[in-house]
Amino acid sequence: MNQKNNQSALNAIINWQEQFGSEGVFESTNPARLDQKLGVFADASLEQCRDACLSARKAWASWKNVPAPVRASVIENFGRLISKNKEALSLLLTREMGKPLKEAKGDVQEAVDTCNFFVSEGRRLYGQTIPSEMPNKELFTYRRPLGVFACITAGNFPFAVPAWYIIPALLAGNVCVWKPSEETPQLSLMFARLLRASGVPEGVFQVVFGRGSTTGRSLISLTDEGLINKIGFTGSTEVGREIGAIAGRNLQSPCLELGGKNPMVVMPDANLDQAVHGAFWSAFGTAGQRCTSLGNLILHQSLAGPFLERLLAETNMMHLGDPESEKVTYGPLIGSRFLQNHLRNIETLIEKHHSVLTSKNGQIKHSGDWTNFVGEPSKGCYAFPTIVSGVRPEDRIFSTETFGPLVNVLTFETLDEAIALSNGTGFGLSSSIYSNNPNDIYR
Repeated sequence: MNQKNNQSALNAIINWQEQFGSEGVFESTNPARLDQKLGVFADASLEQCRDACLSARKAWASWKNVPAPVRASVIENFGRLISKNKEALSLLLTREMGKPLKEAKGDVQEAVDTCNFFVSEGRRLYGQTIPSEMPNKELFTYRRPLGVFACITAGNFPFAVPAWYIIPALLAGNVCVWKPSEETPQLSLMFARLLRASGVPEGVFQVVFGRGSTTGRSLISLTDEGLINKIGFTGSTEVGREIGAIAGRNLQSPCLELGGKNPMVVMPDANLDQAVHGAFWSAFGTAGQRCTSLGNLILHQSLAGPFLERLLAETNMMHLGDPESEKVTYGPLIGSRFLQNHLRNIETLIEKHHSVLTSKNGQIKHSGDWTNFVGEPSKGCYAFPTIVSGVRPEDRIFSTETFGPLVNVLTFETLDEAIALSNGTGFGLSSSIYSNNPNDIYR
């Protein structure tokens, strides 16, 4: 640890100058091969975060006056560069966070699509003309950029989610200070370098690397100093509450995309094959590490037996392992921290009255542990898929976001009961229903 702290590692990009430090040094590693190091980074300090915000504020004076269609042309360049480098970016994404290569390509493509959409918005930043109640009066509204936008993003969609925040913010004339996930700093560095190559002027976009508990907290604290005008955050509900409180006392409206315990209701008239396949991918795609991953599978009691039989059959046949293989459904968890959290959830949330339907649970350590495993499990952060039935609304597992390949099963008799179960977790991110009855679907 002392040796790491004595290293000088990249910790910020301010005014397009890469800065280095030795506090809070951490490595980016491949979760499929933990011995493969991709880069070394460090925590940006409070002073660097402040410098980034002040430099961005200075650049805002000119950037906000650049015509919106001209700003859009920079975003168009960014989209072209991403598309040109899509294969390399996707492979790096897979190697840094463990998402299968096909999903990684989709992640990167999301950024391209976001660029394509907002390029046209550069010519549609319309205001309004409003009828006046008084004669000889003209009323107009204009869209004006807010100023410094601070953005903190997660590692499960490390290219798409930053694009969703940063591209519209820049196009609208704001300046950005970004704290990317500590799980994917190497990919974030590539994101920043492509933005620079796209023509984003000096100071308009800044990056502070580091962990959420250090650099992230330092950055958000600058809201109280008047250095941040808007906050965007993707991550845990717990941290989101803290950010909401800071934004609230500064009379700001934050953009928060937080946790979920996303329900899927399957009605007795549903197409069983479609519903099973939907549950399978929602539960285990990206190893259950999506904000919108299936949390509570809510089955009508008349079909619970055959549904679970089919779901288990599909689960047992899937390929796990090396995310660079085209065969695998999901690869490793994002990192060791995520694997340990998953194992802790299995140990602490599953109770005596629950039934664990999957034959093996926890960490995959040996190649023979899973029939269709690709690669060497002992080198990475791999976990078995886990399906738990007998869950009740009062159980902790019912309302805890587990963020891993773990899904709950509940049953119901009436649609009213299913709706109550869907709304009973305290989350409200996403939901789904499988039915052939339009009335049930719209309810």
